[in-house]
Amino acid sequence: MDIDVVRPGGLTPPLIAAWRGLQRTDRVWGSPFYSPYWARAIERARGDDGVAVAVISEAGEPRAFFAAQVGKVTAIAAGGAMCDYEGLVGDPGPGFEPAQLLRALGVGRYDFEHVPQGQAPFAPHARGVSLSWIVDLPAGYGAYAAERRAAGRTVIKDLDKKRRKVEREIAPPVFTAFSRSRLDFDRLISLKREQFRLTGQTDVFAAGWPLRLAEDLFALDMPGFGGALFTLHFGGQLAAAQFHLMGETTIHAWQIAHEAAFERYSPGLLLFQDILRWMDGQPYDRLDLGYGDYRFKRELSTGQLSLVHGFVGGASAASLVREAAYGVRRVAEALPLGPASALPGKAMRRIDRMRGLR
Repeated sequence: MDIDVVRPGGLTPPLIAAWRGLQRTDRVWGSPFYSPYWARAIERARGDDGVAVAVISEAGEPRAFFAAQVGKVTAIAAGGAMCDYEGLVGDPGPGFEPAQLLRALGVGRYDFEHVPQGQAPFAPHARGVSLSWIVDLPAGYGAYAAERRAAGRTVIKDLDKKRRKVEREIAPPVFTAFSRSRLDFDRLISLKREQFRLTGQTDVFAAGWPLRLAEDLFALDMPGFGGALFTLHFGGQLAAAQFHLMGETTIHAWQIAHEAAFERYSPGLLLFQDILRWMDGQPYDRLDLGYGDYRFKRELSTGQLSLVHGFVGGASAASLVREAAYGVRRVAEALPLGPASALPGKAMRRIDRMRGLR
């Protein structure tokens, strides 16, 4: 087995074709975060040499690909805080250890947050599990809506009521897919930054390169990968906007916001409903809502994907520091301290989020 490390921009057409071929062999790898073009988009937006791709081959044939953001001592997912999925694309074969990636990348530790639980090489290094929420529509929106009702979910009924309320009180909602409105795109970014400020979250766009990333993806015109702006207008006014990443058959919810003036109508959820209906005539049959336990995700989703977080590290100071942090987190989460039990974990995630934005 050989591991060659290349820059995303240095991927040859045959390597890109092999990578995209592997994506089609597993539904999870169909996520746009596992595309070679995601790694390229991150490299272009960051404008540095910190993004690397490990190409794992056997007898000259690529078996797996692994994209990462590499520092002097540690590595994280390519895209850091902007990336919802990470890990291998493909099967390196029996006996593969993630520590081999550390040596190839020249780092002492790899920290991961969102590796699908099914990736066996990372299982021994996992320290916890979270869920990503998924809407699958193999038979279209009509069958999906019927399944939600049969499952005792009232979300479809409630949204239909909200839609009629908008029609009575304002005007019929106007849905636009793949909107090219720069005005609406800029308003979405502004709403997201305001949301970060009001909730005390880190403003990811303040780092500069994440904004360039979103703008690049908005401008990108490429089959099978890119960003798409979806909007909903009430009476000529923007009510909700969502900017999602697009794979070949998967849409991944990425940046979503709505105007507070229309909040009583749940415009963000109405927009999700319109996207799900629109998917009937498109090649997309999965809307991935991403990680985070929110009520709207539980109501809309038809399934979940388990993700693991942890780290891979050798005998190094960097690994000892991470091990100590997880030790504090583990002890706190085991104690009956109420909300305080979650504080170390929240602190770790916040620090990692800031690291991923540098």
